[in-house]
Amino acid sequence: MPDEPLRLRVLGSATPYPSVDNPCSGYLVSGGGSRIWVDAGSGTLGPLQQYVRLDELDAIWISHLHADHSADLLTAYYGALYADLRLTAPVPLYGPPGIAERLAGFLTNTSARSPIESAFAVTELSDGHQATVGSLELTTRAVVHDVPAFAVRIETAGRSLVYSGDTAPCQSLTELAEDCDVLLCEAENTQAPTDGDQVHHTPEDAGDTATAARAGRLIVTHVGRSLTPKLAVARAATRFDGPVDHADPGATFTIG
Repeated sequence: MPDEPLRLRVLGSATPYPSVDNPCSGYLVSGGGSRIWVDAGSGTLGPLQQYVRLDELDAIWISHLHADHSADLLTAYYGALYADLRLTAPVPLYGPPGIAERLAGFLTNTSARSPIESAFAVTELSDGHQATVGSLELTTRAVVHDVPAFAVRIETAGRSLVYSGDTAPCQSLTELAEDCDVLLCEAENTQAPTDGDQVHHTPEDAGDTATAARAGRLIVTHVGRSLTPKLAVARAATRFDGPVDHADPGATFTIG
């Protein structure tokens, strides 16, 4: 559907492990007939199939290699190659450097390396990487986490969604999110650490990032276990004047 609007469907938003009714981080972003699975956290492959089969995806994009953002790639590999699906070509997979070898290290059970590239056509991300997936334009920036990590801006037909992945507040995320319609931003931390490096946003940080970027709307996600979604939204709203929502599992947001 070329005239399909940009749309975000929340497959899950829990951290660092799934809850009874909420898988870990994962989203289906679609627009203009193109569909991207953004982060493949534990438990997200199930709800993904309410909307699209693996062999119908146009791409997969992974922010970083922590399990709560990438673990369902393992079962997706089996689904793609050894079940009831027949891929006409490997699914394009954009992810951090080393993603193919990380998958192979887990999936290889004999002396022969598992054929990761038969399931996924891997492209390693870098700061400033750009890609076109059907009608969707993707721009990636490196962000600040405790492992190599990326945020992404997805655009089509003049509408834009920015997803933070996992990151501390940083200039690269603010720049990427400048004037976006929707910022989907993590809010893991109850408060900034008093010692050590900060690697996540607090809800207030998420509000500050949205304000600095002049985002049209803020959706907080990846809310830590010591917070409730309602409290995270309320705290973020003290720093951002626009609409603030939580990424409830199963929620759909139409952008524009």
